Amino acid sequence: MRGETPSNILIYGKTGTGKTACVKYVTRELEKVSDRSPLKVKLVYINCEEVNTKYRILATLANTFLERLRRNSNELPDSVPMTGWPTDEVYKCFFRAMDSERQLAVIVLDEIDKLVLKSGDEVLYHLTRMNSDLMNSKVSIIGISNDLNFMNYLDPRVRSSLSEEELVFPPYNAVQLKEILEKRARISFMEGVIEDGVISLCAAHAAREHGDARRALDLLRVAGELAERDGDEKVTVEHVRRAHEKIEQDKMVEVIRTLPTQSKLVLYSIVVLSERMPRSIVSGEVYSVYRELCSQAGLDVLTQRRVGDLISELDMLGIISARIINKGRQGRTKEIKLNIHPTQAMAAIHDEQLMTIDTLKLSRQLTLV
Repeated sequence: MRGETPSNILIYGKTGTGKTACVKYVTRELEKVSDRSPLKVKLVYINCEEVNTKYRILATLANTFLERLRRNSNELPDSVPMTGWPTDEVYKCFFRAMDSERQLAVIVLDEIDKLVLKSGDEVLYHLTRMNSDLMNSKVSIIGISNDLNFMNYLDPRVRSSLSEEELVFPPYNAVQLKEILEKRARISFMEGVIEDGVISLCAAHAAREHGDARRALDLLRVAGELAERDGDEKVTVEHVRRAHEKIEQDKMVEVIRTLPTQSKLVLYSIVVLSERMPRSIVSGEVYSVYRELCSQAGLDVLTQRRVGDLISELDMLGIISARIINKGRQGRTKEIKLNIHPTQAMAAIHDEQLMTIDTLKLSRQLTLV
């Protein structure tokens, strides 16, 4: 507010620890205070998962400040297109628009690591050096990241100017999550419908696994939805237990959807074997079916060792359980069990290349296993 050069801030923390919510709250309060001050504060929030190139970042910033000047300036364009201009020209337009009046720009770059990993740190270099060239205005960068190793991706020059101050948001503990849930529950539920122990159990689950407030709120919400669907008058700890299982299953389905095609093919093999065989399946059987599936889908067949690695990755993700068993002179193999219902797994596997598989021919293949 005194017109001095502000610090840049880098905020770290796991998902759901309140980083974005806190930054938005504080910057809104700063804007309110600036309404009574000669120095105006302009907040610009950019989610770098959606806007993640140098050009688009600069064009978004330029258009934000041009919007305030359209009626007062004939020297600047009405707007910057999201493609087509030289990047240097976009930067100059943003610089001139921002420096056309006395103000402080607070630029929040959420998921800043996504920007750097996709497009490098050149745009950060320009933004962090702007204050030495601006005459009327100042800029402060607030970077938000889930990646504690983010600074290692940056050029030393950018690193020294960006991280003037660093804050770490630790995961919430059970007591803090319980307080958050109690406040939200008073808004979301009728009085008296939540049994004793429900909120404490939701908080304990979330604190033990991740300390993520969003996940804790999801757990309470899903428990309420299950109670409502069952026609029950109260949300009980049993509803919380079922909600936890449902959320874990939903999370697993999302993980399966994003698997590479070869991993989906290995999982497809495990699913069809699990559906047709009451006993435990082993990695050799999975490989036999996998080769048939590759042939039908027109995909290259990986080696048995590589398929074994993919099985280990599926095990690490929790989609399957694979344990090594010793079969004496026959050597060692992996005994595999599916951790998700086969129908859910099949729905999640959906892949255009796998839709060509002939299930009847596959059934004949299984009789040979």
